[in-house]
Amino acid sequence: MNVLLLLQTLLGFVLLVAGAEIMVRGAAELATRFGIPPIVIGLTVVAFGTSAPELAVAIQSSMAGQPDIALGNIVGSNILNILLILGLAAMITPLIVGSRIVRTDVPILIAVSVLLMIFAYNGGISVIEGAVLFAGSIIYTVFTIFTARRDAAAEKEFSPDEEFSDNRHPGISLLLVIVGLAMLIGGADMLVKSAVEIARWLGVSELLIGLTVISIGTSLPEIATTVVAAMRGFRDMAVGNVVGSCLFNILVVTGAAAIFSPSGLSVDPALIQFDLPVMLAATVACLPIFATGHLIARWEGFVFFLFYIAYTTYLIVASHSQESVELMHTAMLSFVIPLTFITLLLLWWREIRQKKKNG
Repeated sequence: MNVLLLLQTLLGFVLLVAGAEIMVRGAAELATRFGIPPIVIGLTVVAFGTSAPELAVAIQSSMAGQPDIALGNIVGSNILNILLILGLAAMITPLIVGSRIVRTDVPILIAVSVLLMIFAYNGGISVIEGAVLFAGSIIYTVFTIFTARRDAAAEKEFSPDEEFSDNRHPGISLLLVIVGLAMLIGGADMLVKSAVEIARWLGVSELLIGLTVISIGTSLPEIATTVVAAMRGFRDMAVGNVVGSCLFNILVVTGAAAIFSPSGLSVDPALIQFDLPVMLAATVACLPIFATGHLIARWEGFVFFLFYIAYTTYLIVASHSQESVELMHTAMLSFVIPLTFITLLLLWWREIRQKKKNG
């Protein structure tokens, strides 16, 4: 294997980790200085910034007449954000979930996920529907910023494990965010390119590369930022980054891809029948998990992680054996997902009863 390829892979990882560290620190300093809860920074600046690779891929592929790449990357990234990224972060350290996330942002995410399914149901997302989604992102961002400083409950949730000095000029903190973001995007791009070359050298099919390496590669900034934020004690920013990234992917990335596409985005039937329902299921599952104690426990993160492994296994099997994929499809939709939802609802119901008892 080419030594330069290995060095490029190593440099990509270094840029990714260092960029995440720098951007989280800069964003946290801005939040401290201006009295903005880190969760709001995570929902907007950090989330939108780390989703830049998805936006670039979506616009480029839609303009090139490759809608499957654009929508597949969007849906796959949202599934990865919730199941893999939150799962890994929660397995490292239990994640605090702010009341704002449960009360406002997750319900909005569920609503826009349903809206995306409605738009996609007829086999295509038109330019007008894309414009509606994009306009929704502007409304959400303005709403988030204007309600942040008046949200007393969210202000109280700002309790990171380390403090930052107020002596640093806010311009420097903003520069840290920009530099960290540039390092994240650059590192992710290097890793994706080197991973593709390594996969080809190993003889892996390009279809499998697209289903795994590309979707994971464009989400590497979210993975790095969320894990670093959780480890640094900004556990509400970690959750906010994931929820904000999912919202950004649906509203901005899908909207922009449809707008830039000459005739809107065509939607593959397989996406409608399986991947979009899985994305919605993962999104809805967040509500009872987040609301239970306002905490994502390690075991819940492990369950998320297992579901992502199952989903990825399905994608790999689907590219090789049609009979096996039909069996897995039936098992997932008819047994595994319903059983999981029943368990989550029972936990949520128990939490509500416990609160009433204590209240």
